Amino acid sequence: MDFGLNGKSALVMASSGGLGLGIARALAAQGVNVMLTGRNEDNLAKAAKQIEEDTGSRAHWHAADLADPGTPKALVEAATEALGQIDILVNNTGGPPPGLLADADLATVAAQFQSMVTSVMAVTQAVLPQMRKSGWGRIVTVGSSGVEQPIPNLGISNALRGSLAGWSKSLAAEVAADGVTVNMILPGRIHTSRVDQIDEAAAKRTGTSLEEVRAASHKTIPVGRYGTVEEFASVAAFLASAPASFVTGSMVRCDGGMIRSV
Repeated sequence: MDFGLNGKSALVMASSGGLGLGIARALAAQGVNVMLTGRNEDNLAKAAKQIEEDTGSRAHWHAADLADPGTPKALVEAATEALGQIDILVNNTGGPPPGLLADADLATVAAQFQSMVTSVMAVTQAVLPQMRKSGWGRIVTVGSSGVEQPIPNLGISNALRGSLAGWSKSLAAEVAADGVTVNMILPGRIHTSRVDQIDEAAAKRTGTSLEEVRAASHKTIPVGRYGTVEEFASVAAFLASAPASFVTGSMVRCDGGMIRSV
């Protein structure tokens, strides 16, 4: 399938590694010029160089901390200067520390809301005018399976990503007539350093080995394994594609069948 993305440009948030980097690579392979963002300049520079060598697409990078309220405006300005036009926005953020909501520190919740929700809304609002003016745009927000099936011991994440789901669905209806699609993609257990962190926390909490935690987790997934970053990124790239022009306001699972709801 021709994704119809050659020559398009994308701003991919939190893309120095993990799912964000995987999505940036998948888009670049389709001929998309990308802007990588994150806090680690060394990782960003290495990732951008590797993408250019592997795909031939241009890869820019801009160091940014989503916890800083001034980041969204500066980030979009830098991306627009480098890319000329932002056709695709991939909203991706880090996750909060694991723990129970009953024990959650409210100052931590507020800080995570800034990084995970307010920053996403602000960046999106900043790129929407150019997308609407051109009559074409793709907004893909990385969520979590916890949006549909809350994940034990990830209470803050479940709450904040749930708010993004309501935001994404509402925004989709507002901009659909302008040629802009807005969707969420929900990863199940995709093997990243974040999943390793969650598994290690579970092993410590339950007094079992990391191998036992992973084996038990695999049993909850009908496919019987964790997904790969490449599998997840391919779904995200499709949602950003021209053929996906009639897909909007959706939450698309990439979870190996793990989410049990219909």
